[in-house]
Amino acid sequence: MKHGAFAILPLASGAAVYGFAFGLLAAQVGFPWWGISLMSGLVHAGSSQIVAVEQFAGSSAVLGAAFAGAALNLRYIGIVASLSDILSGLSLRMKLVAIHITGDENWALTMAERAKTPGVGAEFLLGSGIVMISVWTVSTTLGAVAGASLPDLERFGLGFAFTAAFIAMARGMWRGAQNLLPWAVSFAGTLAAVQLGAPKAYAIVAGACLGLVVSGLVRRKERVVA
Repeated sequence: MKHGAFAILPLASGAAVYGFAFGLLAAQVGFPWWGISLMSGLVHAGSSQIVAVEQFAGSSAVLGAAFAGAALNLRYIGIVASLSDILSGLSLRMKLVAIHITGDENWALTMAERAKTPGVGAEFLLGSGIVMISVWTVSTTLGAVAGASLPDLERFGLGFAFTAAFIAMARGMWRGAQNLLPWAVSFAGTLAAVQLGAPKAYAIVAGACLGLVVSGLVRRKERVVA
């Protein structure tokens, strides 16, 4: 586990920065620090947390916020499927723990290390995952505590932090040119839905679904060509 824990530190330090920004802004829109801490520990998905908090702040619609966040996490179905070999030797309880603490960063790092060294497996994933979920939970909690005691950040032009944090997370998910078409379709679909008057949460869901469909078609075409 030590190998994974140390290897993930550079990525964890970056996550701490936008985790703090997320906690800061979430507190500013009315979320208690303990609520942010609980969400980070139980959900552990930065992009969906940002969308859910923004949606809830704008409309107080719990169902819409949860739906939008869940749509952004559909990619974890594929991520978990890709871990089947790595998790095969673990007990059911440890598999569930490993799946919960797996995020974009430690999954990508584990798969990259495994490509270079086939012996890298569950211990690396668990070590890096424990560090990531710990850093994310602590940084968002600290941000929420700080945000609750600070004046309205919008007056200082810091309201962009949600957007900046989301962009940083999206950049971390970028895997190259193969993402361009699905992302473009997802963006266009979301924008079109908003222009047609759909609530933002449902517009995000519609765009995400379109992007998933296009991504599936692209991968199928690549397999046929190969």
